[in-house]
Formats: sequence, structure tokens, C-alpha cells
Amino acid sequence: MRGVWFIARRYFFSRKQRTVVNLISWISLIGIAVSTMALIVVLSVYNGIGQLTQTLFNTFDPHLMVQPTKGKTFHTAQFDCEALSQLPGVQAVGCVVEENAWMTYRHNEAIVTLRGVDNQYARITGLDTLLHEGVYLLHERLDDTTEVDYLLMGAEVYYNLGVRQMSNVPVAVHIPKRGAGIGLIPQQAFNTGYALPGGNFYIQQDIDNRYVVAHIDFVRSLMGYSPDECTQLCISLTPEANVDHVKKQVRSLLGDNFKVLDRFEQQPIYYKVFRSERLGIYLILALIVLISTLNLVASLSLLMMDKRHDIATLRAMGMEGKAVRRIFRIEGVMISAMGVMAGLVVGFVVCFLQQHFGIVKMGSNFVVSAFPVAMRGIDFLLTTLLVMALSSLAVLFAVRKSKV
Repeated sequence: MRGVWFIARRYFFSRKQRTVVNLISWISLIGIAVSTMALIVVLSVYNGIGQLTQTLFNTFDPHLMVQPTKGKTFHTAQFDCEALSQLPGVQAVGCVVEENAWMTYRHNEAIVTLRGVDNQYARITGLDTLLHEGVYLLHERLDDTTEVDYLLMGAEVYYNLGVRQMSNVPVAVHIPKRGAGIGLIPQQAFNTGYALPGGNFYIQQDIDNRYVVAHIDFVRSLMGYSPDECTQLCISLTPEANVDHVKKQVRSLLGDNFKVLDRFEQQPIYYKVFRSERLGIYLILALIVLISTLNLVASLSLLMMDKRHDIATLRAMGMEGKAVRRIFRIEGVMISAMGVMAGLVVGFVVCFLQQHFGIVKMGSNFVVSAFPVAMRGIDFLLTTLLVMALSSLAVLFAVRKSKV
């Protein structure tokens, strides 16, 4: 066995003779290294983009969201809010009223999702840190008789309505009356309120083009809700809290009349699409790796042809055909292993440089200036297993088809 390893190593590392076969072997190694590096880089960049998108969603979605299992609204008097806020790991609890609305400003209009929030919302989500224009202010009392409501709009809603910063022209918000039909006069079917534009936020396109945030009392008045009525509860957790554990505690406290959703359940379509796209990318890159292993089949076939005299000598010395084939299998695995190692190292270096220095830029109109990168150990492991498995199959095929 030691002799087999020695001969395989000599065939690969020998520098006494440089032939086309040696060149093809090195090309095979480089091909495997490049495909391995491509897997690492693409998966890491995709992880970075997914992590960035998830972070943007997390600034708008709470850690946990409570909704009624039946109906649209519920009253906070149905459970002990104080006990909920005192649960271990719970940082803040806020009420939300959400409804579709029709908004008009001057001659422009838009259909939006109006989210009424209380004073805890900024603490729960961090929306106040992502305003592009304006300040985080939803309600203001000017004097004893005058109160003003403000709207914070997604950037696309803001620009589609033609709103200007610090405009003193109010935005009209129309919400259908509960239990009322359209009738002959549509205006009679809507409750209408007016609020000043307070600013806009950039988060993520799906949020920016449909969400408008207002004070919860403003939305309740349009909907005709009572002071303790809401459609959702938003819960933020402490940094050290375990989401699944707190989720079970909240569900146990509230009972079967409520469902508790974590961030993955709040955006199920996005996360399913993200996982599907990641799997698709992995399969496409696996096909590229498979193509690169064809060079390995060619190099081993040519190597066995080139070493036919050596093979004849080894057979004359008593070496069995099985041992001879093992020599070339070992050489193929050595080429694969070195290619994988080189690809992993180069891929790590490329991702490290991009992560810390942002070499490849995305442009000035994006949330981040450079392509985000997030390296994960599982990607390195899966890449190693994939490339080595495909390379080993190629080696077995090449050696088995040979007449050694």
C-alpha cells in the first residue's frame, strides 16, 4: 500500500518531465479550484444579501407578533397585559391597528396598508433610525385645543403621492366604514381623516411601496375602534432571549384564541423564496463543478496512456491490476483534494477582502455601498463534500473504463 501511495505521489509531484499530460493535470486542478472558489464566493454573497434583506425586514417586523385566531380584532382586556410584559425575555409590548386605506394628496392617490402604532413601536422595531426625510413624530399637541397627526410613508408611496418635505398640505386618508356598502355616493362609505406628511423611510421595496405608519389613535378613530381594540400585538425581546422559548411562554399565557408568529412566520413567502433560490443556485453551481470534473477524467485517461510502459513494468514485477488502478485513483483524489483546498483558501481570501474592504461596489443608490458577504462554515463543509464526491465519481469512472 505504501508503494502505491509513493508511485501516485511521484506521478503528481515529479518535476523531471513536463508533458502535455502534466499540463492537463494542472488544468484539472485549477478547474476544480476555480469551481470551488466560485461556490464559496457566490454562496457567501448570497448569504450576505439575504442577511441584509432580513435585517431590513427586522427593522419593521417585531420579534413576535400576536394575532387573533378568529376575527380581525381583539381587546387587550381579554388577557393580562402586565403579565405579558413581565415575561422573562420580553423587552416591550405594543399595540397595532392595521388596515388597507385609500390616500389622496392634491391630485394623486394611492392604495396603502395603514399601520397605526403606539409609543412603543419605535423601541420595538427601530423604525425611527431608518427615516430618509423628516423626524419620527406621529402625534403632536400644539395647545389645549389643537392636535396634529403625522404620517410616515414608505419611500415609494411618498413619491407616488408627490409629497414634499415639510408640506403643510394634509393628506386625506379614507377607510371604508364598518358594515357600510359603497352605495350611490362612494364618499358616504368612507371615514376620512387628515394628517400632515411627517417624512418617509427606506427599508425594503415590498414595504416601501405599500406601508404608511400613523399614530394608533388616529387609525382607531377612522375605524371606529374602542381605545383598547387592536389587530396585532408587537413584542420585542431582549438580546439574550431565546425566541422559541419566549414564543411558547406567550402562547401559553394567551391561550388558544391567539396565534404567535415569529419573524419567519410573518414573512413566509420571502423566506420560502429565499431558500428555493439558494437551493437553485447551489444546484447550478454543482453542475459547473460536474463539468469541471470532466477535465479530471480526461487527464487521468491521458495519464494512464502516457504511463503504459510503467504499468507494464509494474505488472511484470507482480503488481496486480487492482493495485495499479488504485495508483491512478489515488492520483485523481490527490488532484481533487489539492484543488478543493486551493479553492477554499482563495474563496475565503476573496470573501474576507470583500467583507472588510468592500472592493466590489454596488453603486450609490443602494442601501449598502458594496456587495455584502457572510461566510458560513456549513457552506465550506457542503462545498468540500460536493466537489470531492463529484470528483471521486469522475475518478472511479475514468479508472474503471481504462484497460489497466
